[in-house]
Amino acid sequence: MSSCPALHLGIDTGGTYTDAVLWSESAGVVAKAKALTTRHDLAIGIENAVEAVMAGSRSAPGDIALVSMSTTLATNALVEGQGGRAALVMIGFSEGDLVRDRLGEALGRDPVVFCAGGHDVHGNGATLDLTPLEDRLDALAGEVSGFAVCAYFAVRNPAHEIAAAEMIRRRTGLPVTASHELTSRLGGPRRALTTLLNARLIAMIDRLVAAAEGFLMRRGIIAPLMVVRGDGALVSADFARSRPIETILSGPAASLVGARHLTGLDAAIVSDIGGTTTDVAVLEGGQPRLDPEGATVGGHRTMVEAVAIRTFGLGGDSEVALEEGALSPAVVLGPRRLVPLSLAAVAHETAIITELDRQLRAPNAGRLDGRFAMRTGVPDRLAAGLGAQEERLFAGIADAPLPLDRLLGSTAQMATLARLVARGLVHAVGFTPSDAAHALGLQATWNAVAARLGADLFARRRDGRGRPAASDGAAMSRRVLDALARRSAEVVLETAFAEDGMDGAAAVAHGLVQGALDARGGIARVSVKLDRPVVGLGASASLHYQGLSGLVGTECVLPSDADVANALGAVVGQVRISAEARVSQPTEGRFRLSCGTVQRDFCSEEEALVEADAAARDEALRLAGIAGALDARVAAVREIAEATVEGSRSFIEARIVATASGRPRIAR
Repeated sequence: MSSCPALHLGIDTGGTYTDAVLWSESAGVVAKAKALTTRHDLAIGIENAVEAVMAGSRSAPGDIALVSMSTTLATNALVEGQGGRAALVMIGFSEGDLVRDRLGEALGRDPVVFCAGGHDVHGNGATLDLTPLEDRLDALAGEVSGFAVCAYFAVRNPAHEIAAAEMIRRRTGLPVTASHELTSRLGGPRRALTTLLNARLIAMIDRLVAAAEGFLMRRGIIAPLMVVRGDGALVSADFARSRPIETILSGPAASLVGARHLTGLDAAIVSDIGGTTTDVAVLEGGQPRLDPEGATVGGHRTMVEAVAIRTFGLGGDSEVALEEGALSPAVVLGPRRLVPLSLAAVAHETAIITELDRQLRAPNAGRLDGRFAMRTGVPDRLAAGLGAQEERLFAGIADAPLPLDRLLGSTAQMATLARLVARGLVHAVGFTPSDAAHALGLQATWNAVAARLGADLFARRRDGRGRPAASDGAAMSRRVLDALARRSAEVVLETAFAEDGMDGAAAVAHGLVQGALDARGGIARVSVKLDRPVVGLGASASLHYQGLSGLVGTECVLPSDADVANALGAVVGQVRISAEARVSQPTEGRFRLSCGTVQRDFCSEEEALVEADAAARDEALRLAGIAGALDARVAAVREIAEATVEGSRSFIEARIVATASGRPRIAR
């Protein structure tokens, strides 16, 4: 392998598996491997996957010229409501702004501080008063893992955000995210929401990057480390560390790049099923479409530019439940991820199987049967800010799984446990589609005994008539896998309907579409057919998508390397960074340029536009260099808003967006 020019190592750290692939421009995929993601210490999963792929290819550390990672960790954290506790600092806003863009809902129980200040649309500042922040800083430093700062019209003048961020860093030493660093879009509450989510994710992505860097150094791999952003572009690891929100939909974006590379299809619907989520997107003209409104993940609309992907809480590790209050309840999957019983039993076989067997011997089914809790193993400092009830319950949870029927003393503690899971401090363990596949012998990766016991326990649950949910564990497992296949078809169709301008969820729920999926007979028979193939990606796609073509009326393509499409997409992309400059007219005959921290006034519109174009290009090239681009090329687009009043032209505002792109630097 030492003669291979520029061997690239792609890594994808997902919620369940860490994938690794070796690729070169001349040979394509040289080798691939998988290892379990170890959330308590991500370095273990990365190391196991990389060691396996290196051994499989007989390559040496010196053969690696580039390392690139994609990850679903940020996406999964937002879908599951996880992340560190962050304090939000709002400058120039009021409490009434929390109700906009669901900011207050996203904030939850995290602290918020309001300070006077901010700027107007032209960048003119009000009086800044950081006293409320200064008074609370010492207390907040012990309660949160990071800070988010958002000031009114900071995209036109970030001075007040910079002042607050400097104070926080000086007094606490904790990570700080300022909104102007993430986006140049207007819309304060949604900008604050994006900044808050970024602050929550910093510790998680920092652990991932540190784990990768540490292993690569120990292994003697001296090569640039890149990370995939949500728009499919690559950025340096240091760049991603400070802006982790941009890695939401990183894994799905990489999978789209990988799907195009693997199939060569110009038009397709790509459905990537993982452990926690299913991500569906449309390829048109060989390119993934970007969402012009910003990525929506976990119900929150952010200002992050990302591929237009619809993310559903549906995967192999989705929580299995029965429809509430129904006489003949349907199987409900997700959106929460559980650690599958079969997976937990790999490391804790005795603890899992002994308790499942005890519960099966009980004369009656219990509502907590087959459910366990265990610590995730994250650093203790991330448990800061727990309430008294949460602290007591957390203290009783160990690294090994404990059955909930012995851990919890009351129904009220279920809500407390849910908060610990949401904080990423505790794993919930239970029956999942992955267990159903193991129980039926369709998968043999983990502990099949635990899977069968879990299926038998779930089959004993009662429906609205008091009857068992299924005759036995095998029948229950078949119901679960049928439900997963059916729901997979629904999410593909929902995405297609939404692309056609309809309410996707409502369209899929309509009786005609449901009848088509059920293949109901009748005088009038309805069928559904997509105009393009579906590309199925993910390690379990070959299992769960076998019958998908019959449900959606089109071919389902399962590429040979579909199980590592994310890791492959991570190494075939480019660095791409945009920067924006704006020119406004605060007074007649005065044109103001705003670009990052730069503000300058000009007497001529054309002079201001020329300088704005140059400033945007310079900033894009500067950021591209930081992001790891080699010999980046830059292009700019100019948009001018103007009005004509009584035949006279009036300048309103100009927006110049410069985009720099290029291949990442390599070690040789």
